[in-house]
Amino acid sequence: MSKKLRYAPLVALLLAGATMAPAPALAQKSKKKKKAKQETTAQAPSKKDDGKPKPYNEVITAKALSDEGLFKVHQIDEKYYYEIPDTLLNRDMLLVSRIAKTASNIGYGGEELNTQMLRWEKVGNRVLLRVISYENVAADTLEIYNSVQNSNLAPVIQAFDIKAFGTGTQVVEVTDLFTKDIPSLGLDKRRREQYKVKRLDDKRTFIESVKSFPLNIEARSLMTYEATDAPANSSTGTITLELNHSMLLLPEKPMAARRFDQRVGFFTINQTDYGTDEQRAAKRRYIVRWRLEPKDEAAYARGELVEPKKPIVYYIDPATPMKWRPYLKQGVEDWNKAFEAAGFKNAIIAKDPPSVEEDPEFSTEDARYSVIRYFSSETQNAYGPNVHDPRSGEILESHIGWYHNVMNLLRNWYFIQTAAVNPDARGVQLKDEVMGELIRFVSSHEVGHTLGLPHNMGSSAAYPVEKLRDPAFTKKMGTAPSIMDYARFNYVAQPEDKGVALMPGIGIYDKHAVKWGYTYFPEVNGEDNVEKLSSWIRAHENDPMYRFGRQQGNPIDPSSQTEDLGDDAMKASSYGITNLKRIMPHLIEWTKEDNKDYGDLEEIYGQVLGQWNRYMGHVTANIGGVYENYKTYDQQGDVYAFVPKEKQQIALKFLNEQGFATPTWMLDENILRKIEAAGSVERVRQAQVNVLNNVLDAGRMARLIEAQAALGDKTYTLTEMMADLRGGIWSEIAAGKTVDVYRRNLQRGYLERMAFLMADQEQDNNSNASRYRGRGTSVDVAQSDIRPVVRGELLALQSQIKASLPKTKDTLTKYHLQDALVRIDNILNPKG
Repeated sequence: MSKKLRYAPLVALLLAGATMAPAPALAQKSKKKKKAKQETTAQAPSKKDDGKPKPYNEVITAKALSDEGLFKVHQIDEKYYYEIPDTLLNRDMLLVSRIAKTASNIGYGGEELNTQMLRWEKVGNRVLLRVISYENVAADTLEIYNSVQNSNLAPVIQAFDIKAFGTGTQVVEVTDLFTKDIPSLGLDKRRREQYKVKRLDDKRTFIESVKSFPLNIEARSLMTYEATDAPANSSTGTITLELNHSMLLLPEKPMAARRFDQRVGFFTINQTDYGTDEQRAAKRRYIVRWRLEPKDEAAYARGELVEPKKPIVYYIDPATPMKWRPYLKQGVEDWNKAFEAAGFKNAIIAKDPPSVEEDPEFSTEDARYSVIRYFSSETQNAYGPNVHDPRSGEILESHIGWYHNVMNLLRNWYFIQTAAVNPDARGVQLKDEVMGELIRFVSSHEVGHTLGLPHNMGSSAAYPVEKLRDPAFTKKMGTAPSIMDYARFNYVAQPEDKGVALMPGIGIYDKHAVKWGYTYFPEVNGEDNVEKLSSWIRAHENDPMYRFGRQQGNPIDPSSQTEDLGDDAMKASSYGITNLKRIMPHLIEWTKEDNKDYGDLEEIYGQVLGQWNRYMGHVTANIGGVYENYKTYDQQGDVYAFVPKEKQQIALKFLNEQGFATPTWMLDENILRKIEAAGSVERVRQAQVNVLNNVLDAGRMARLIEAQAALGDKTYTLTEMMADLRGGIWSEIAAGKTVDVYRRNLQRGYLERMAFLMADQEQDNNSNASRYRGRGTSVDVAQSDIRPVVRGELLALQSQIKASLPKTKDTLTKYHLQDALVRIDNILNPKG
C-alpha cells in the first residue's frame, strides 16, 4: 500500500479461515459482580418511557449488579445493559460466536458459528451496531477515500435507544441482542435449513451470563428453536443449545501486514486497495499470522534468540483425558524449533487449564484464550482454525477441535501403513505411549494450521522413494520436509529396513515458512522487508525441500497429492502394495480378541482396500499430469510442465498390472466368510471401475490433447494412452482366454464409461455449448478430440471381439462378449 493510515470499510460479513490461531491469554484477576455506583446527570427525571434518555440513576438503580471491564455491564433482574465509553465508540471489535453446549447431532461444544467485525456507532440518541469489512480500502488522506466509504455502507445488526448518559458513557439495553432471532448471532443457515427451523421461541430463550473483562465481553445465552426435523429428542420439536459470544477489542493500530507470496504457503486475507498508484484497483493478499515482537530488539538485531513480548499460549480443554494431555502439549511446543529459525525462543507454550481456585472465571469459550477443545464425538477428525484481525491478518486466538475418535483414525492408518514392518502397530488396541506419539503428530499438524500454515501437499515429493527406506536419513529428516503435508506413515519401508522412521515431524520446510512469515522487521511506512523475504525464497528456489505445493481436489500435479510419499508414485505404491499383501494373511491374528465379534476385522479389511485405492489415485495423477512450481519474473523456467512421456507410460502399465488385473490377494476366503455373506465381487467391481473412471476423466484427456498440441510425439498422446488402456482392460480377447467375473464387470464398466463420454450431459449453466466438464480442467467434450478418439477405440474393440468370439470356449465369456458387441453398437448407433 502507498500509505498505511485509516481505511474505509466495505459492507460484508467476514468469516475466520478454515484452520487458524490464538492470542495470548491476558492475566486478569478474578472479580465478583458488585453493586453499581450511582452516577447522575443534569437531566431532569422522566416520568414515562418516551424513548428518550433518562437520568442515570433511574436506569442503573441500586438493584444493578455491575461488572467492570471493556464496557461496564449491568444486570437488573433479567435485563442487561452495556455502558459504552465515548472512547470505544467507532472502535473496531471482533465478535466470535460459538456453540458452548449442544444436544447430540447438532455440532459440538466449542465449535465456531460465526466471526464478525463490529463497531458501536452513536447517532443522536441511539447507538447502532454495525458489521464492518476491510475488503475494500483506501487511505483516508486520499480523495478516493470518500467514494470507497459511500460505496460500502456497513449494515446495522441492531439499533439501541440510549437509556441514559453517564460520565463520558452511554447506556443501552442489550437483552434483545442475545435473546431475539438475529441470524448472524444464532444458529447458522445450514443447520436451520437442515433441521427445518421455524422460529426462535423467546419464552424458552434467556441470557445465562454476561461477563466483562479489560479487552473482551463474554455473553452466554440459552436458545430454543422450534424445528420440524430436530436431530435429537425429536418428539419435543425443538433444538436447545447454549451460545457464547466473545466480543474482543481489536488493536487501535493494526499490526503491519505482510504481503503474501504463493511460493510460501500461508492462509490469507484479501483486500482491494483503491489508494495505490497502480492504474487499476490493486488486489492485495496478506498472510495470516500471530504478532510476535522481540522483548529485546537490540539483541534480536544481533542475531540472538529472544523471547517474544507475548508468546502464543494454548490451554488444554479440562475435558481432555489426563493421559493424552502431555502429548497434545508436546505437539504444540514442537513448533518452538521452527520459531527459532525466525529468531524467537519459547515462542509457543502449552498449559494445563487453571483450576477453579486459580481462576474461577476461566472459560474455554473466552476469546482471550486459545484452547485445544476435546469433543466427545465419534467423528474421526481434528481441525485447526484461527480467528484473525481482518484489517491486518493478525491471529488473535484459536480453538483447535479435537474429536475423541481421531484415535481410531490414527490406529487404522498406523496399522495399515506400518504393520508389515512395525510390531507396535499389530493390534486394535495400541499401547498408550504409541497412541500418545500419534496424537502428538496430529497435534503438531493442527497447531501448524493455527499458525497460518495451510497444507503443503508438495512436500513429500521432495524425498527420493529409496531414501524412505534409509534409517539414518529418515531419523534425521522424517518422512517429509513438512508436517503440513498429508504424509502419514512410512508405507514404503520394508521389513529389512531396521530402525527406519515411520512418521514426519517439524521439518525443513516448516522452519523455512515460519522464518519467512514470523521474522520481525521494524516497521517502515507500514511495510515489511519485501526484498529480504523474497531473497530467502530465491536462496532455495531449486531445492524441492523448500517447495510449497498447494492442495488440489482432483490432482493435476502428481507431485502435490494427499496421502502420498516420495518422488515416484509407481515405485512407492509398489512397495505399499507389497506390504498390504504381507499383512493380509495376519489380519485375523492381529485383530482377534476373545468374546468379540469380527467387527474390527471387517473395519481393518476395509482399510486395506481403502489404502490400495489411494495408491491407484497417486499413480493415475501422473497420466495427463502437469507439474506446478510457482515462480516470479526474476526466476528462470516455466511454472507449468507436462509430466514426461515415459513416466506416464509407466503409470498406465502399473494400473493395468496392479489396478485392473484381478486383485486375488484381496480375496481371502478365510476373512470374507467371517465378515459377510456376499459382496466381494461387487466391492472389487466398484473399486476397479472408480479407478478406470478416474483415468477416463475428460479433464485428464483434455490435458493429454493439449500436451500433444504443444509437444507433438514427444509426449504421451491421448490415442497412445487409450490404446494401452484397451490392451490392458481387454487383454484376454486376443488369445481367446476365459474372462473371470471380476474382469467381466470391469470390461462392462469400461463400456459404460465410453458411453458416458459419447453422450451429451447436462449443459453447464454458463455455456450453452458445454456438454461435460472434466474435473480440474474445463473441456467441451462434444467439440474436442475426445469423442472421435472414443469412437475409434470402440470400433477397434468391436473388431477385436468379433475376431475373438470363434476362439472362445467358456460359455459365460462368450455371452459376455456377445453382450459387449450389442453395447458397443448401441453406443455407436443410439436408438431414438
